[in-house]
Amino acid sequence: MTTSLERLQQAIPATAASLPPVHLWQPELSGDIDIEIRRDGSWWHEGAPIKRQSLVKLFASILRRESDGYYYLVTPVEKWRVRVQSLPLLVVDFSLEQTPEGDDVIVAKTNTQRSIPVCADYPLFFTDALDEDEPTLAIGLENGLAAQFTRAAWYRLVEASEERDGQHGIESAGLFFPLEA
Repeated sequence: MTTSLERLQQAIPATAASLPPVHLWQPELSGDIDIEIRRDGSWWHEGAPIKRQSLVKLFASILRRESDGYYYLVTPVEKWRVRVQSLPLLVVDFSLEQTPEGDDVIVAKTNTQRSIPVCADYPLFFTDALDEDEPTLAIGLENGLAAQFTRAAWYRLVEASEERDGQHGIESAGLFFPLEA
């Protein structure tokens, strides 16, 4: 029997089930490739921006972060290390959805047009990966990845927040996620 959250995930395009199984691919390191994902979410190759969004989406679908802290583009036969300035993806917007049972779910939308439900599998957390004065909100993804909230998405989320037991946060998929580090 599928849960309401599983049904919601199935209805959202580009969930983990539709991504390539990079966690199963274990090729030897092919080397470094001159690709950099900048802090603003833009992808660059050999010093020039990658302008084709379809290519960025493809690369993002085969990206993973390994235990050594580096990011790699992985195929069944190749593994290329890339540079990432902060976090590789951005949450540019979100919507508030409801499951058929009436549970509220936040669905984050990334800069690669992926929709991700905020839940136990994809939790919100604060990170200092951006080297700013204050931690930044992010959502955890599969394959060691995360997406940081843009300032606009963060402000919208704060506006939708509520206070519980003296702490501001937001509920999604039956879980309360604090919005204070």
